[in-house]
Amino acid sequence: MTAGYAPSIHNTQPWRWRLTGNTLDLYLERSRIRDGTDPATRLATLSCGVAVHHARVSLAAHGWHATVIRMPEEADPDHLVRLHVDRRSPIELPAVLHLRTVPWRRTDRHPVTGTPVGPPDLAAITAAVTAEGTWLHTLSADQVFELAGAADHARRAEAGEPAWRADLAYWTGGDRPAGPGIPDPAIPARATRSTVPGRDLGHHDDLTGSAEHDTAAIFAVLHGPADEPGDWLRAGEALSAAWLTAAEHGVSVLPHSAPVEVLTTHQALRVILRSTGYPYLVLRLGAIDPADPGPPHAPRLPADQIIERS
Repeated sequence: MTAGYAPSIHNTQPWRWRLTGNTLDLYLERSRIRDGTDPATRLATLSCGVAVHHARVSLAAHGWHATVIRMPEEADPDHLVRLHVDRRSPIELPAVLHLRTVPWRRTDRHPVTGTPVGPPDLAAITAAVTAEGTWLHTLSADQVFELAGAADHARRAEAGEPAWRADLAYWTGGDRPAGPGIPDPAIPARATRSTVPGRDLGHHDDLTGSAEHDTAAIFAVLHGPADEPGDWLRAGEALSAAWLTAAEHGVSVLPHSAPVEVLTTHQALRVILRSTGYPYLVLRLGAIDPADPGPPHAPRLPADQIIERS
């Protein structure tokens, strides 16, 4: 199932699908959510939104029209989406391109080097976000320094929380469950040495820093008009659209979630946005080196653990 390739916070894959006839229902799988890092389920819900968009892409690319109902049951907040396939429709060529991109999209934590992302590519990524009812604000140089302060504060605040450290160890350590979690080859030796610090995942591998990172990386904030589960879900759909579009334009995407996980830094991002919206995620964009094969795919749960048939 195409939705199974969707990226998620710490590769937690916090979703469960139920297939009934021509209807797909998506539920939040709370057993894969850790209270220390995501108590409000903002990031897990956003991750589920990515899976929803992947499913929509697959249906459209195969010539199926689906009615999408978000948050269909007020009594069950974990029931996030109902997709009902109701008729055939013309194949959407952009969806076909997205579908081809899904299997080779990666989360690349390497430092960004080379030429910065060009205006046409950035415009295409921004348009993909806007088409999903969410916004993308590209940070100016001064705002990047403000982001750097917020990211550093978030990193220090989380490092001082035992519950957060335990959650991080669970998803990046040797005892993590089979399938979810971040694979060792994708974990940097240390947080990227740059103005905006990356998350220190506490492992030692072969990804190293680069002095070029600050001049080659572009930072943007994914944000929207409200801060409720339905908005987080739409933000995830927008993230998927942006990420697939970016990959097709030779642009890497690395989400930074730490600044939205800590209340004070979440508020600091709202100040950067001049209170025009609520931040959902920070994105680092960089040009992909065509000669670089990229990091390995993150492991995936088998279909029988994420899909129920009734």
